[in-house]
Amino acid sequence: MNRLYYLIAALVVFLLEVWIALYVHDDFIRPWGGDVLVVVLLYCLVSGVTRLNVLSAALAVLVFACFIETLQYLQIVRILGLEGNAFARTIIGTTFSWSDIVAYTLGIVLVVGVEVVMNKRQAV
Repeated sequence: MNRLYYLIAALVVFLLEVWIALYVHDDFIRPWGGDVLVVVLLYCLVSGVTRLNVLSAALAVLVFACFIETLQYLQIVRILGLEGNAFARTIIGTTFSWSDIVAYTLGIVLVVGVEVVMNKRQAV
């Protein structure tokens, strides 16, 4: 797929993430949907600016997301003295959750599934 399409998809997913953050205040879409979509967003960005294959890009994004979650477990925002910085708290996060890792994994499975279907359609 053309890298420009990935960048457009990243923009669309980013706007959807912002909309969810601002207007959705439930117990499912915001916590689960947002975490699933964040890895989709990162995957689209990585695929838009690199030539990594699907599995390499997907694995890199999943490892990065789990790394950030590990930093949350270690309370990196507190260690760096950024508790008062809303931007840092939002981007890095402050609370470790196994359910976030499950959501990231589901997001990557979704991405790889869509890529497999799209690649099969292009091959036909």
